[in-house]
Parts: sequence; C-alpha cells; structure tokens
Amino acid sequence: MRKTWLIFSQAVTVAVALLFVVATFKPEWLGRSPGRMLPQIVSVASAPAATAASAALPAAENGSYRAAARRAAPAVVSIVASKPSPRSAHADDPWFRFFFGERGAQDQPQRGLGSGVIVSPEGYLITNNHVIEGADDIEVQLADGRQAQAKLVGTDPDSDVAVLKIGLDKLPAITFGNTDALQVGDAVLAIGNPFGVGQTVTAGIVSALGRNQLGINTFENFIQTDAAINPGNSGGALVDAAGNLVGINTAIFSRSGGSLGIGFAIPGNTARGVMESLVRDGSVTRGWIGVEPRDLTPEMAESLRLPVSSGVLITGVLQNGPAGNGGMRPGDVVVQIADKAIANSAQLFNAVAALKPGEEARIAVQRGERAVELKVQVAQRPPTQRAQR
Repeated sequence: MRKTWLIFSQAVTVAVALLFVVATFKPEWLGRSPGRMLPQIVSVASAPAATAASAALPAAENGSYRAAARRAAPAVVSIVASKPSPRSAHADDPWFRFFFGERGAQDQPQRGLGSGVIVSPEGYLITNNHVIEGADDIEVQLADGRQAQAKLVGTDPDSDVAVLKIGLDKLPAITFGNTDALQVGDAVLAIGNPFGVGQTVTAGIVSALGRNQLGINTFENFIQTDAAINPGNSGGALVDAAGNLVGINTAIFSRSGGSLGIGFAIPGNTARGVMESLVRDGSVTRGWIGVEPRDLTPEMAESLRLPVSSGVLITGVLQNGPAGNGGMRPGDVVVQIADKAIANSAQLFNAVAALKPGEEARIAVQRGERAVELKVQVAQRPPTQRAQR
C-alpha cells in the first residue's frame, strides 16, 4: 500500500509540472486565449489606447485638448533666475585657495527654474514671486526658441505674484478666462517647464475651489487641481478647455517632491488684479482694519448664545486702529463686510484687503443678541514679514 501511494504522489507531481509547462508556453493546447491570462506590464508603445469608458476626462474637441494647448502654450515661457550664492566662509583663506584654487574659492551663483505667462503683447509676464525672489538676473525663453533678459516690474509676496517685462516684438499673449465661472469638475490643463525638461502640458480637473489656510501665502484662495504640477511648473499657466488662463500654478502637496495629484493655483482674476496694481502703481495697496479674527464654530456660537452659527469672532481689536475707532469690540462676530457675507477668517482677510484705504466700509456684526452695523474708516495694510518659503 505504501509503495502504491508513493507511485501515485510522484505521478501527480509530474502531471502538475507538465500542466504548468504547457499552460505557460502553449496555452492554446488547453483551449485558453493568451489574452485571458494575468495582466502584464507592457511598454508605452505597445499599450492599448485608452477607450472612452476609461478616459479620466470628458472629451473636448474630438476627444482631444489639442486646440486648447495650441492656443495657450505659445504664451507660456521658461524662466531661469540667477542669484548670488552666500559667500563662502573660506573665500579669503589662503590655504583653501591653495588646495582648491581660485575657482573653488569663488562663489558660484545659484540658478532656479520656473515658468511664466505672457499676458500682454507689450511684453508683461506673470509668474510667482518665489520663482524670481532675490534674483539679480532673469532670463526668459519663449516656446518659439527666442530668449530675452527680463526686467522686474514689481512683486507682491503676500499673494506670491510677480510681474516681469521683456522687450521682444510679436509676442503671443494668453487670454484671461472667467475664474468666477470655474466649477469643480471642469477640465483644466497645466502648462509649464517641470524639472527643466521643456514645455509640458498635463491634464486634470478642478478638484476644489477656495482652498485656504494652507500656510503658503498671506492671502489664499487657491484653485486645487489634479493636473500634474511639478517643480519648475511654478508660475506656469492653468488653462480651461478653451485655452483661457484661469490660474497661475503655485504649489503642490507632496511627500517626495513630485506630483501626488494635489496642486494649487492662484486664481486668474487675483493674479490679474495684482498685475494691474504693480504695473500702474509699482505696489499693491490693500485695506486693513486692525483686528484679530477667529473662525466661529457652532459650539462657540452655542456657548455665547448667539443667534448666528457662522461668521468670524473678533478676539482682539487694535487700540486706536480703524476697527477700534469704528466701534468694534472683542467678542463681536463679523457676518458681513460691504455686500459680502463672511463665514471664515480667510474670507474676512480677503474682503478687507479688497477695500480701498481711506474709504468707509459698512461692517455688520452680531453683538450678543443684537445685530449692529458699524462704519469703519479703512486704513492701508502695513507690510508683513514673510517666513522663508
């Protein structure tokens, strides 16, 4: 019996091995199609084209965004910003010069890569402030191969927007889109120069609107997108399916330095307003009232027995500041500024910043059970100290 069982087990082992060999090299002998086997990794060249059912984006013109890319791409430029490196502590050391030579003792300039967008035929460009911050030489390369030295018109660190100007003729200028009409789910393209490889177009959708409290800028109202944005894309264009500019790519959420599908862009109307102020006045003037705000939570509203559930709780008022002189007190809840409803601190900052210094603003507050309307003389916002980006 034992001998019979041994022969049986050996026969089964040989049969299984033979079946494996046949299934691997001659699957048709078993009546199987190779296409029904396990998935394989294939090269890009041999991979099948995406079908309509598997497409991540809604189809544009004939299922392609070529028209939008063709319209917007010529206006997107690459920027190389050079700035002097910190002086070496050994630059004046004769022994250091002896071992490493004069070249080793010299300070090598630092070079940063970014992108920009031509927004007028006169040569004005919009980019990020952090792309050109501290640079003493800014070189712009157009998509058609032309190069030019750029002149810095002005910067606004609070919104991370900078404006440059180049002196070339026949410049392609992008068209601004209506950012206010942008909706979550709209298709967008990100155009820029990631990692210095050259102009690149990526596609995605608008993932969210009004992103704030990210700690990137002083004033935040970002468009979030899953279009791939990588280092070097900063200052590039976020365009809609028609090729109109709806945002300036600014930052990404990443653990590795590469795109994880969460990118942020400054809305086009914000960038345009900053550009017009910089070109006209050389700086951006914003309103300020001198308060310390805090978002009102439902729990806070209940504990304070307030008849409102949304707004901004004022925890501090600057003595002899605009709000203080206008009658605002700590404990007031701001619910409206001019004609804009206020639900959080970011909205309050943006609404106050949009006010013109010197004008009188109507601010509706909830003071306990009473609704009060205050008239506040708006002042000019003082410059802020920004932490290293």
